[in-house]
Amino acid sequence: MAKSAFTVFTWFILLICLPLAALAKNIHVTPDDDLQASLNGADGGDVVIIAAGEYIGNFIVNKRITVTGEIGTVTGKNNVVINASGSGHGIELRNSNITIKNLTINNWGNDLTEQNSGIYSDKKSTDITVQGNTLTGDGFGIWIQRSQNVLIKNNSVTGNAALRTSDRGNGIQLSMVKKALVEGNTVSETRDGLYIISSQENELRNNTLHDLRFGIHYMYSHNNKVLNNFSYNARVGYALMSSRKLTVSGNRSLNTEDYGFLLNFITFSEISNNYIKDVWTKPENKVLGRDGKGLFIYNSGYNTIKFNTVDTAEIGIHLTAGSEHSKVYGNNFINNPIQVKYVSNKRQEWSVDGIGNYWSNYLGWDLDGDGKGDTVFEPNDGIDKMIWEYPEAKVLLDSPAVLLLRWVQNQFPILKPGGVKDSHPLMTPSSIHNTSTKISEATDSL
Repeated sequence: MAKSAFTVFTWFILLICLPLAALAKNIHVTPDDDLQASLNGADGGDVVIIAAGEYIGNFIVNKRITVTGEIGTVTGKNNVVINASGSGHGIELRNSNITIKNLTINNWGNDLTEQNSGIYSDKKSTDITVQGNTLTGDGFGIWIQRSQNVLIKNNSVTGNAALRTSDRGNGIQLSMVKKALVEGNTVSETRDGLYIISSQENELRNNTLHDLRFGIHYMYSHNNKVLNNFSYNARVGYALMSSRKLTVSGNRSLNTEDYGFLLNFITFSEISNNYIKDVWTKPENKVLGRDGKGLFIYNSGYNTIKFNTVDTAEIGIHLTAGSEHSKVYGNNFINNPIQVKYVSNKRQEWSVDGIGNYWSNYLGWDLDGDGKGDTVFEPNDGIDKMIWEYPEAKVLLDSPAVLLLRWVQNQFPILKPGGVKDSHPLMTPSSIHNTSTKISEATDSL
């Protein structure tokens, strides 16, 4: 009898010590079932497996569970459709440790004030995973707020191209989020592709973003990494604003209208190994002062800008409003009608440790064969600065008086105003750190 009591007690102890995962169960749901009731009835750690079909409504996940759609055995695609009936959120998350996988979500609301989203979370939470979902709708795609340890991976978000850009939500939005990885997503036809605000220690990696206002948009976010993303057919490829300690490397920007990269009040950051091509304002949108800029750097200092390629932009790089105290070297400026626009009289040296930049319009020579020009490259003179301040004076560019002024400046350098100087211009494009060949192969089909 005593032995039997001991055995019961032992099994009781083992049972209560089993981890929650061991007690978790799979809950299968079909279109004939009440999906919301199944979500409400789940316990922490359960997996809700949704069968193919359409589920109409606005669903709430308030348990620590996994919600996953069945993948078609023939098509290999998610065949589970969440139809939000044109209002509210598709799925709202109200807890931590939630995973949403392999669902197609569409037809959620378009009220941007109410933050209508396909997948929405604004509760303080940790360990949120959104993976392998397909979202199509008018409002925000995926909105995560006040969360930590977030994974958003391999999702597709498509907005409504029939709406004005300003009336669409962002594709993926992180607000007050820490330690998130946003990887392998495709976003198109929303307002901004990835919008990150007041969020720290996050990484955006290998995302494809196209037909947008801004591909990636940063505001008030620090210690973030932006790596190997591809943005094309946008007004701005990468809009980085009011942030510090960003690492922005290996990204591509193709066919933008206003800016490849916009840096506004960015400090102590590294912008490296990025490839920017075709930044040109459309003729129908052309107004005085609106030119496509490969790199536009406004009120940003103490940064490192190295081994980037800017190819075929109306202006290669434009610095203004105190954008100084940065290291600029190893970059390639190719086929840009205006290579540099620097609106300041302070002198800046754009080379570091004998490494300058490659300029496709450099006419100097390399007699000692060290791969660097023997004469200094200065992209601008006093006439350029005059034209920037008084654009109407462009009609005088070929006049004898202007040609004489340029000749005098060349003969008497002391008369030149301050500006950018590259003392070690490269004779050939930098290739050690440059990924443009691989990038060009990847974009030939676009």
